Amino acid sequence: MDYTGSFPTRRMRRMRRDDFSRRLMRESRLDVDDLIYPVFVLAGVGRVEPVASMPGVERQSLDQLLKTAERALALGIPALALFPVVDASGKSPGAEEAYNPDGLVPHVVAALKKEFPELGVITDVALDPYTSHGQDGLIDADDPRGYVLNDETLEVLARQALSHAQAGADIVAPSDMMDGRVARIRGALDAAGHIHTRILAYSAKYASSFYGPFRDAVGSAGNLGKGTKHSYQMDPANSDEALREVALDLAEGADMVMVKPGMPYLDIVRRVKDEFKVPTYVYQVSGEYAMLKAAAQNGWLDEQACVLESLLACKRAGADGILSYHALSAAAWLKASA
Repeated sequence: MDYTGSFPTRRMRRMRRDDFSRRLMRESRLDVDDLIYPVFVLAGVGRVEPVASMPGVERQSLDQLLKTAERALALGIPALALFPVVDASGKSPGAEEAYNPDGLVPHVVAALKKEFPELGVITDVALDPYTSHGQDGLIDADDPRGYVLNDETLEVLARQALSHAQAGADIVAPSDMMDGRVARIRGALDAAGHIHTRILAYSAKYASSFYGPFRDAVGSAGNLGKGTKHSYQMDPANSDEALREVALDLAEGADMVMVKPGMPYLDIVRRVKDEFKVPTYVYQVSGEYAMLKAAAQNGWLDEQACVLESLLACKRAGADGILSYHALSAAAWLKASA
């Protein structure tokens, strides 16, 4: 039997007439608790470098980042996601600096956890900031195709994740898309006694054109040159494949899964959430941020309204949390309207 009724008995606009009734039937809600703030950190003291392609976003040295972390915590943001900016001297074909226990990321993690123990710290587990060729894994120098080696890369990723956990990272987030990396990392963490370190797997990370500003921010664009990541990141045309990737990562020990990018891939978020019903995250990536900021700066869009709508769309699609460069602004707006 059809319970929906029909016009004029059923008038859908009745519930939309007043603010109170719209609030009463609202299905999805965006909260500060849903936000994760990605930050770019570099070595040194007193350094702040604007990212030209991401207005309002900066690369920061640790002393400056601590101020940002304090602000995020005051706004109620649960966690930061760290992305290192590595000097050219720290890049090599074997990405050895990625697992240096005295390197930039372990140093920053330890300082953040000492200063703000209640703030969640998420670290990126990937080699592209550390490789001289800009790829997320190792390459055989004699291979003219420059194909990224899978199993050899896993060993470096496991060492990198372990160095982050030993420094105090709450969550390690492998974003490399190598086969089997979650199992290898989980095994390394457990063997070293880090059974409480969570894994947020970038399970459905697409070979997207929306990553350009991010690669500028971390300094991997120049190293990558005309190279692509199509041999390991997912084809934007595929949807069923994402479910297989998520299933594999969960079987290997992932605690949370991520879809990246955000808005153009919300259909994937919904499929993943419906299929697996596990903690599901989405990354509103640098290109999405840059488009909204540019349109707002030109007066073409209302920045606050459009940013909050875009984040709400992620929640509506099924995301439990959202990595967004808008997180600080969004948190302030949400707090002001509470």
